[in-house]
Order: sequence, then structure tokens, then C-alpha cells
Amino acid sequence: MNPLFTPIRFGDITLKNRIVMSPLTRCRASDGRIPNALMTAYYQQRADFGMILTEAVSVTPMGVGYPDTPGIWNDEQQAAWKSIVDAVHAKGSRIVMQLWHVGRISDPAFLNGETPVSASAVTPAGPVRQLYPHRPHTQPRPLSLEEMPQVVAAYRQAAERAKAAGFDGVEVHGANGYLPDQFLQSSTNQRQDQYGGSIENRARFLLEITDACIEVWGAGRVGVHLSPAGKDNDMHDDNPAETWGYVAEALGRRQVAFLFLRQPRGAAWLLPLIRRRAQVPCIVNQDLTPAEAEQLVQSGQVDAVSFGRLAIANPDLPTRIAQQAPLNEPNPKTFYGHGAHGYTDYSFWHGA
Repeated sequence: MNPLFTPIRFGDITLKNRIVMSPLTRCRASDGRIPNALMTAYYQQRADFGMILTEAVSVTPMGVGYPDTPGIWNDEQQAAWKSIVDAVHAKGSRIVMQLWHVGRISDPAFLNGETPVSASAVTPAGPVRQLYPHRPHTQPRPLSLEEMPQVVAAYRQAAERAKAAGFDGVEVHGANGYLPDQFLQSSTNQRQDQYGGSIENRARFLLEITDACIEVWGAGRVGVHLSPAGKDNDMHDDNPAETWGYVAEALGRRQVAFLFLRQPRGAAWLLPLIRRRAQVPCIVNQDLTPAEAEQLVQSGQVDAVSFGRLAIANPDLPTRIAQQAPLNEPNPKTFYGHGAHGYTDYSFWHGA
């Protein structure tokens, strides 16, 4: 039997299979960053997956950085997410909300003229994504010590709202160069206070957020998303093995439900180190083929696998993998934007 189709338990969350839908920003929310009926259809289509991780969901208006991404800071957003959760549960899958603050990867245009925040005043290279015409990033301002508890409180409130909406848990987005990652990695954290310098200090913010979510949910329903040695959004760390080894061990002591690792294979393959230090279930994602995913689970290197672009193009991806059916090709031109095209109109497999 294909090991991808054996059930597994992540903390207090039981998955019917080991194929996880990656968090995927699609920019389809309605005005006010409110989820809508189109998004409900999109997620319900993908209930074949053992667990769905939602697209990244902003915990505060100051945490947004892309057009038409959803939020979870008010009652209307919460009610709209409940409709999505109910639709996914009706089809027998689990759904976990990914909590997000982009930090310096934003622009005053998204923040009502406010300056983006970060660990330190380090400006990312390259243009602001999904903002046209393109322009360079604004230099962020460092969060003050007085603001830090307020940001953590925003995550806690978002976790509470996700629980009220009926989600199966939450995942802290600590990856891809967004705010917690900006504190974690040495290239973006130049602070001299208790949030900077040593890895213990640089990891403090991510761990405080995680602890706030655990207070709401219990550790068995909280996951953490990491990108060990990831360079997305102009990131770099001087000692990746030390940094993510420490984080893995700290999260393992908390017995979080799972770690989701966006981990390219190659010289910086830190998965064995992280699994050894964390001792909690690990999901891996990065350009996997179904055959590679099966091999990783079969060999015991990971507990589950996740697909992104293939999940976009194949709403019934687990069924297609089980039947060794041909796969639809994703269309990158429709990854971000409006409407059903490239979102809910990919075909399902109906057999030869």
C-alpha cells in the first residue's frame, strides 16, 4: 500500500492520509479582506487532502502585504471563515489556519500610509510583489519593545477567532522572510536588546507567538511553518544549523502538533537535524513529485508531505496519486488575481 494513504495523528489532529495542501496565497478575498463563496468552493474542492493549510491569513491590518489576501481580525472575517471550515468538514477533511504577519515585506500602500515594521531597519532587495507599477521596498522601522506584546496579542486574538470559527488548529507562519523569520535570521535582526544577538534572543519572538497560540489551543493543535536556510524575500542566516536546530528543539519541548518545513534538498538539507532535535511530526514541501513524496514517507524521512502548485492545478490530487492518474499542469499566470479562472475551474479526474 502507498504509505501516503495511511492515517496519521499530529498532536490532537487525525489526518485520513499524509498528503497536505500547502498554504497558498491566491489573492481572491473580497473587499475588507473577507473570505467569500468562491474561496469556499476552492477549499471544499480540495477536501481529498488529509489536511488543508489555509493561505496565509493576516492577524492585523499592519501585517498585510499583498492585495486581496484574507484577514482574521474582525467578526465579519471570522464568520466568513466559518463557512469555509464547515464546507471542508462536511467533506471529511481537516483544515488549519496559517497565521501571518509579513513585516517588512509590505508597503505603505497596503498599510494606510504607515511604514512597514520589522526586527531591524534592514530594507529587502527587489520590488514589492504584486504592487504595480513596481517600486522598491520601503525601509522598515524596528518594532519597539513596547510594541512587541501588542503583536503577540494580535496572534493570540487571531488564534481565538480561528477557534471560534471551528478550525482544527492554527499554524504559525515563521518562514519565507516574514516577520517572525525576520527576527530569527541574522541578516535581518541587528537588535541589541532581548530580541537580538544570540539565537536564544532571536528565536524569542517566534516562541512567544507559539506560546500564545498554545494558550488558546493546546500544543496538540498548533503547528509551526519554517523555511530552514530559506532565502526567500532576501533572507540569510550566518549559521543555519545552529539557528534551526535550536528552534526545532525549543518547539519540540513544547510538543507542538507538527513542523512544516519548506526545505529544498541539497547542501543545506537540514531535515534530519530538525527531526532529531524536535522529535515531533514533520511535513516537508518543496517541488516534490508524487514518487519522491512516497519515497520520503516510505523511508521514514518525513511523516507527511505537502504539495503547492500541484494542489492548485489538481483539486483531487490525492485521488490522482492513488490511481496513478495524469496530472493537470498549473498555470502560473492565474496564481494571483480575481475570479474562478485558474482557481476553481481545474478539472477533476474521472478515470480513463
